[in-house]
Order: sequence, then structure tokens, then C-alpha cells
Amino acid sequence: MRVLCSSEESLYRPEAVRWRNRMGLLKPLGDAVVVLPCSMRKPYSNSKSHQTFMKVSRRIQEVILTSPFAICPREMEKTYPIQSYDVATTGDWSHEEIKVVGEVLRDYVDGKEVLAHVAGGYRQVCEEYLEDCVFTCEDGRPTSPDSMNNLKTEIRKYYRLPRRQKTLHGLRSLAIYQFGPGGDVLIPDDVHVKGRFHKRLFHKDEQIATLLMDTGLFSLNLAGGRLLAESGNKWINIDFELKTNTLFAPGVTDADPNIVPRDEVVIINQGQVVGVGKAILSGDEMVKAAKGVAVRVRHRLK
Repeated sequence: MRVLCSSEESLYRPEAVRWRNRMGLLKPLGDAVVVLPCSMRKPYSNSKSHQTFMKVSRRIQEVILTSPFAICPREMEKTYPIQSYDVATTGDWSHEEIKVVGEVLRDYVDGKEVLAHVAGGYRQVCEEYLEDCVFTCEDGRPTSPDSMNNLKTEIRKYYRLPRRQKTLHGLRSLAIYQFGPGGDVLIPDDVHVKGRFHKRLFHKDEQIATLLMDTGLFSLNLAGGRLLAESGNKWINIDFELKTNTLFAPGVTDADPNIVPRDEVVIINQGQVVGVGKAILSGDEMVKAAKGVAVRVRHRLK
């Protein structure tokens, strides 16, 4: 589903506000961050400009500046809604856009060294909200040979992040974004990934989740539900034996108030995870409702 962002008011679309709030939960990997401009094509790595950037920037943490979503760490670029929004990339930013984006960027890079490979409004954001950073775009054209040589020279000063470390960090960032603080418990150190399109995640020979490439979000398996239950997020309590793939609201005794419709949730009975699925109602609604479907159960204990 496309998310249209055609005016400054798009800064306050629920999708954009929620995205920016969740970016506050994420931390960059390594000692340095390279700041890049966004592109019309999504995900960004499919664009010609980002394919040029990534030849030299993928060795360290990358973050893309964009309005109205503020920032997008590279590992998040295939996640809804950042992978499917439409906005004009003119390079001219309003005062409100600069303020909103700058505050989120400043909080994200806190304590890290910053290489700002940006021009125009993107550069203005960095100049106004970052106390100290190195600008590598000298001619107003980030993809020009001179600008790319500057970026390459600066990036070589930093340690190359190991591929396995970047993979784990990316998966954990997605889990924190989707499930909230502590959601990274879904991704153990020894997790391994299979598949070329939808990515299947395994831990101790059990599938814990599937990373869906059309949304960039996790779909839980029972083993993943048991891991996630440790974080205290997205839980639903019931007091009966779950025998069908539909959980109705009257059967819910309590639920995480942070659950919103379409969230992945964990169903618990007497401390045991008995099912996982997709919420139809919010956490408050499923506790208060006298009728209606609360959860479409995907997997349940049999």
C-alpha cells in the first residue's frame, strides 16, 4: 500500500509520527555514521544513487535522511511504511521539516562520528542539528566523482563492520521497531537465516519467525513467541485451552495495552505460550469488547 506524502502536513500522518517515535528506540552500529540523501525509488538501494553510495558506504552504519519520516537506517529500508511512500525529492526543505528531521537525526547519532554526504536541505539539517560532522559533498552533487572520492577517503579511516555483526544488528533493529523495547530477544546470537525472498529464521533447529519481504516485518512461529514472551511485549492472556485458529474477545482476560490492530501477538495461558497470530483489535479493545474477533491465530500448541 502506497503512503502519499505530498505536503508539509504529511509530517503529522500517523504512519510518519509512529515511525519517528520508533526510530528513537534504535542505535547505530559501530563508531561512525554516514548520512545520505533519500531517493525517489524505494527501497533506496534499488536507486542508481544509492547503488553508487553503497559501493563505499556499506562498510559502516548508513542512515538516510528523508521527510516526513526523518531518518531510515539502511537495515530498515525494506520495512513498511518507509519502503512504499511517495514524496517529491526537490532538495528544498521547509523550516518545520528541518526541525522535525534534525531532532530525530541528532538523537540517533548521539555520541557517534558523522560523515554527512549530503547537499541542499539535507546539508542544512546536518549543519543546524549536528555539533560536529565531516561534510564530504563539496560540489552539491553527492554522486559526482569528487564527492565520492571524498566519501571513500573518510570512510577508510573507520573499521569495517563484520557482515555477521551487521546482519544481527539489522534483524534486532527490525525486532525492536516491530515489538518495542526488548524485542531484540527474538534474535539470539546463533540465529541463522534461510530463503531468498521471505527469510526464515531458525534457532536450535526450530523456526522462530519469517521475515516477510513485502512488509519487512516478522511473522512469528511458536518458538519465536516463546522468545518474545521474555520481553513482556505484545502478550495476550487467556484462561482456557486454545482449540481453534480464532481467538474471540470474550476469551481474553488481559492484554498488552500497546497492541494495535495487525500487530504480531503472543497468546499465553497460565504462563505458557499457546499461540501466535495477528491482532484484529487493539489491546484495550480486546479486553473490553463483549464480542468480535481479537486475534487470527497462525500457530497454536496442539
